[in-house]
Amino acid sequence: MTSIELPHPDADIVDRRDAIVKDLTAIVGARAIISDVDGRRAYETDAFTAYKRLPLAVILPETTEVVAAVLGYCHQNGIKVVPRGAGTSLCGGALPAEDAIVVGVSRMNKVIEIDTSARTARVQTGITNLAISAAVGPNGFFYAPDPSSQLACTLAGNIAMNSGGAHCLKYGVTTNNILGVKLVMMDGSIVDIGGDHLDAEGYDLLALVVGSEGQLGVVTEATVRILPQAEGARPMLIGFESTAKASICVSRIIASGIVPVAIEFMDRPAIEVCEAFAKAGYPLDVEALLIVEVEGSEEEIGDRLAYIAGLAEELGPTSLIISADDAQSARIWKGRKSAFGAIGRKADYLCMDGTIPLSQLTHVLEEIGNICSRYGLGVANVFHAGDGNLHPLVMYDANDLRQAERAEQAGADILRLCVSVGGCLTGEHGVGIEKRDLMRVQFSDVDLAQQMRIKTLFDPAWLLNPAKVFPLDGRPQPIRAGPPVAVTPVAAE
Repeated sequence: MTSIELPHPDADIVDRRDAIVKDLTAIVGARAIISDVDGRRAYETDAFTAYKRLPLAVILPETTEVVAAVLGYCHQNGIKVVPRGAGTSLCGGALPAEDAIVVGVSRMNKVIEIDTSARTARVQTGITNLAISAAVGPNGFFYAPDPSSQLACTLAGNIAMNSGGAHCLKYGVTTNNILGVKLVMMDGSIVDIGGDHLDAEGYDLLALVVGSEGQLGVVTEATVRILPQAEGARPMLIGFESTAKASICVSRIIASGIVPVAIEFMDRPAIEVCEAFAKAGYPLDVEALLIVEVEGSEEEIGDRLAYIAGLAEELGPTSLIISADDAQSARIWKGRKSAFGAIGRKADYLCMDGTIPLSQLTHVLEEIGNICSRYGLGVANVFHAGDGNLHPLVMYDANDLRQAERAEQAGADILRLCVSVGGCLTGEHGVGIEKRDLMRVQFSDVDLAQQMRIKTLFDPAWLLNPAKVFPLDGRPQPIRAGPPVAVTPVAAE
């Protein structure tokens, strides 16, 4: 694909690569740097695989101090930095540049402290999402945000994109579950933002950092909320003959005052592919399927599922299946969590990420189908219906450049549709490069100028995560870096 513009690399920086690598090796040690072509190639893209760029070098630090030393050197020498977690970004948020250093936090994966009395855990941000719950699980707790990629994605990436997941309907997204962070700024200074309790004193800069997509600094540690595990949980499957009826059912559940842990929506193309992959027991004679999960005691679960079943019965469901045991529940969720990968077995796809008001769900799903039909492309829909976070998967052949371009155009039209009905460009995947040029669809020039002023305060030379989030035209001129500085070695652990 070539429709998204990527800036030309700074030739002077590229020409100085050998000297830069030598300097960085002296700072971080040979173990923490990857400079050979084959090694760097593993970092040339992220899960938004349409674009690839070979980075100048890759740094894999193990401490905050090493991150600070690297950023300070890059700041003084005018070298761009791309922060990276696990590379699971679906919007090009971790796409490197030829004149940029990738700073990956994957080796910073330690649990520093667990405080069950305060219901917090302090961790390095290279830890995977699922590993946090694994660490606190023996104490009867869990970490709530659960993106589909939680087995691989890091907390750093979750914080950058404000990730959610299937259970965010009840427990909120990342910003609702982070209490404090340790942030390394572009000049190498280290600051603590927030704390170890809700509503820490001072300005709410934490809300600014979560979701900032690596534009303001590199988050190396975080204090997260941990919650007591529920006594039990059970999902149900509700199949309908139309997406319209499924959409109405979602609205009725929300309007009833019951807050399920999750309400997930799948249309026929998604159902068929996921069932073939996971053998989850999904009905294949429906046009739309809801996965609704509630939690509590056995009595509470039974009462709530019976009430939701009653709401659904009024709409004449084709299928209504309540999970009988933990094994069936696991199969149901395996199908949903495997959706993106399962559909990838059928076709290449762009995974869109927009939000809409629930009242517009039926209309938007119909229009998404119309948009993709106009471009001659298939689409599968699987998303968090409870909070209106859509994930249309626009299917195409990546080897056909015309199809690839049409897929991007269809995706852009879908996001414009989301904004036009009162939604927004992203719910949990971020802006990255994918939605960068659509920012003016949602924000005025005044809005964008204010956001860019904040970016400039944190990163005056605009060296952090280049060419992401903000449209390339209209950006302020970067402040020139100062003269090169002496190398300060840092003992690597």
